[in-house]
Amino acid sequence: MTAGRMPPRVRIAPSPTGDPHVGTAYVALFNYAFARRHGGSFVLRIEDTDRARSTRASEEAIYQALRWLGLEWDEGPDVGGPHAPYRQSERSAIYARHAAELLRKGAAYRCFCTAARLAELRERQKREKQNFGYDGLCRSLAGGEAEQRAAQGEPCVVRLRVPEGGSTTVPDLLRKPVVIAHAEIDDQILLKSDGHPTYHLANVVDDHLMGITHVLRAEEWIPSTPKHVLLYQAFGWEMPVFCHLPLLRNKDRSKISKRKNPTSLDWYRDGGFLPEALCNFLSLMGWNPKDGSEVFGLERFLAEFEPEAINTTSPVFDLDKLEWLNGEYIRALAPAALAARLQAFLRRDLDAERLARIVPLIRERLKTLARFDETAGFFYAAELPLERALFQAARGLSDADRATALAVALALIEGAPAIEPQSLEAALRDLARARGWSAGDLFMCLRIALTGKTATPPLIESMAVLGRETCSKRVRAALELLAR
Repeated sequence: MTAGRMPPRVRIAPSPTGDPHVGTAYVALFNYAFARRHGGSFVLRIEDTDRARSTRASEEAIYQALRWLGLEWDEGPDVGGPHAPYRQSERSAIYARHAAELLRKGAAYRCFCTAARLAELRERQKREKQNFGYDGLCRSLAGGEAEQRAAQGEPCVVRLRVPEGGSTTVPDLLRKPVVIAHAEIDDQILLKSDGHPTYHLANVVDDHLMGITHVLRAEEWIPSTPKHVLLYQAFGWEMPVFCHLPLLRNKDRSKISKRKNPTSLDWYRDGGFLPEALCNFLSLMGWNPKDGSEVFGLERFLAEFEPEAINTTSPVFDLDKLEWLNGEYIRALAPAALAARLQAFLRRDLDAERLARIVPLIRERLKTLARFDETAGFFYAAELPLERALFQAARGLSDADRATALAVALALIEGAPAIEPQSLEAALRDLARARGWSAGDLFMCLRIALTGKTATPPLIESMAVLGRETCSKRVRAALELLAR
């Protein structure tokens, strides 16, 4: 998509009604990439007209989550800009003026139907298996009568007057134009009885007044687009370019939901995923480099992304693939950089010198930062939980041989001035050979005694980090357990 003569202006407009959603990050990423690629502006607008559910805490969480991903906006509630305010709850007077304009033009009308009547209408449509929608009862009210009733304080909403007959064409950058018959478009509420706008009016008015040139949003908004087209036409405004991104899907192809996949961005941050890995993963949900590579940084995405290249096939949000990708990014970090990430993530003193020795041992098997304790917690444990049954993993040894193996290994450990990996490994292998044991069984006994696990980072190097005193103490504790 060429940006045209003027740099593009794009936006995201999340609702602050809960945890920041991964879908918000997905849409934000594509908007951000397009703006940066063409030297345009990326706007953050808060859709907080749902007064019952919107909170400033949720709004702040959106800011933090997007900034964690590295997606900075040029205009927004917290940074200001030439089109402030950027919270819809602070723009009510703007929407009221525009609703009044639509009423004057006859493109909208006041509706006085009560909630009880609308509920009855819906039940009747359900019984008769009709499409749900307003039946147009108030369309025929004379303008003077409607204004008089409203002036007298009778509750009413403002509805879009969808033309009778004909159709509206829905343009989309990624899809063929869709023609929707007006008979299939509901007379949508634009302004609620409390004076607050619905999404449709606020969305169109704000996009126009804020100079939005391209609307990149999820494809779930396609059914709403005919109403937006009608509103642009009613106001006499030029429409932005619409580009509807494919929906994120669960493995069963259903829309991503927290019942089947974590949807909160906080879950991924707190789960130890690297923001650059998550950005890489989200970009793959709708785009791939021409060379087919799957691991690439945000810089490359910004340099190469064009909306025309978006794949409209609904992408599968595969957590296993995200974990693999996150592991790739972890392994690409220099040991010192990974150690710094771990310190910042875990927010506790890990003894920098010891951590520097541990990181090279765990980097190949660490999938997320949150798995540090699972992978390397034994290095820091004061007391090691130990289960006797684990020693059965040394299948080639009897119970008595396992105890003997630990006892002779203990003698080697305590007899050496320090644990030096090369010489210790050679001595242990010689010991196993002399006793007729497999080195694997001997090492398994030691691994369990020293770590409480059957799968760990490299054993001998781990022993060097633990030190002779800790190794001796843990092997003695294991011998006591086996002697019971």
